[in-house]
Amino acid sequence: MSLLPGPSGTIQEQRDRWERKRSRTAKELVKTEQLYCQQLRLVTTYFVEILKAKGTLKQDIRENIFSSIQAIHSVNQSLLVHLENGYFGRGFDQFCPHLQHYDAYADNIYNANKVLGTQLKKNKAFRRFKKLQETRPEFDNHELEDLLQLPLQRIDQYMHFLQDLTANTSPDNPEFEQLSRAVTAVGKVSQRIQNNTRRHENHLQLCRVQKLLKGRSTKVLAAGRWYIREGWLNMVPPKGAEAKPKMFFLFSDMLLQAKRCSPLHPTNGDKFTGQHIYPLQDCTVEKVFGHTKSKGGLLSLTFPKAKLLLMSSNQKDLNDWHQSLSSAISKLHSKQTVIHQRGECGQRPLHSAADSHNTPSSSSSSSSSNNNPGRKRNMGNTEATEPPRDHPVWEGSAPKRMKQCDAPEQSSAEASTSGCVIL
Repeated sequence: MSLLPGPSGTIQEQRDRWERKRSRTAKELVKTEQLYCQQLRLVTTYFVEILKAKGTLKQDIRENIFSSIQAIHSVNQSLLVHLENGYFGRGFDQFCPHLQHYDAYADNIYNANKVLGTQLKKNKAFRRFKKLQETRPEFDNHELEDLLQLPLQRIDQYMHFLQDLTANTSPDNPEFEQLSRAVTAVGKVSQRIQNNTRRHENHLQLCRVQKLLKGRSTKVLAAGRWYIREGWLNMVPPKGAEAKPKMFFLFSDMLLQAKRCSPLHPTNGDKFTGQHIYPLQDCTVEKVFGHTKSKGGLLSLTFPKAKLLLMSSNQKDLNDWHQSLSSAISKLHSKQTVIHQRGECGQRPLHSAADSHNTPSSSSSSSSSNNNPGRKRNMGNTEATEPPRDHPVWEGSAPKRMKQCDAPEQSSAEASTSGCVIL
């Protein structure tokens, strides 16, 4: 007669499984942390400290390249001591308040890569020094460029380790809350790194498109602008003429129409000429099905002063364009709605302040208004002549529209409306 395990046995088995998984994760965390600290020590000892002693690089250049890596090394050495002693919750609880060093490092990493590349090209002494240090057996064929990426990679590893440790720690364990807090804190740094990566990749895309365009009349680089997609579409003329292929670049706030330059041009044979910029602010897009249905489809884009009919023989490509355009327009409208609501909130204190002048709240205020009727009249005139704070209406090209986000000094009331960046 076989005995089935009771409820107590099932609970104990679950706890044993948690403990085995937690033990494996803990061992892996300690092992990788030891290696990570050793690699950080290579950078701080054989590069930062020696370069500072020799004076091969100026202080500002050293700081641009290595940023806060010394502070990160110091903080992680303390964390390693806790981890090796088995105090995972306490270790990360004391480690997380110092994550600002990782924030600073993440914000500087692309500038560090740029400065490092410049020094390797221009500074012969530094180039020889770097090559000599990398040949040391301690580096195990690792280059400085690889080691400088380790702090960002380690944050992503921490996320996986902490999530596994938390998932396999009983909620009644004192370390559970500490590990949960660490997951939240490290997750914010991880999200920051991802956002920085997205912004950097977007900047590279904008620069690439800008280089594809002939001349400087069409400005693609603008604050808050995001690259979405590009491709060829056939533009249907309004009078029924033959459709012509055009190159379109879609951004978060505009659609750019361009044509290829003559391939015989000596310098611009591989570039495009910008023809029209269509702001997406007041655009509507819809699919048009008809004689082109069997071969693809037709998109209709309506702007305040123009209308486009774009055709493609590829049904999937047309659907992707429709999806991208609809999403960009929807996000743009939602941003404008938020800006409008903020503008209303920013204007309410002005109205309430004006009402307080017109409504007697005490005997002193009423007596002052009676004694100085001219003053009250001047206040009323000031409010009447104040220009309305309407939202800017962009009717020109998209680059001009984006410049309104870069307006210099603004009052606090205007900052809530015109100081926002529309993506």
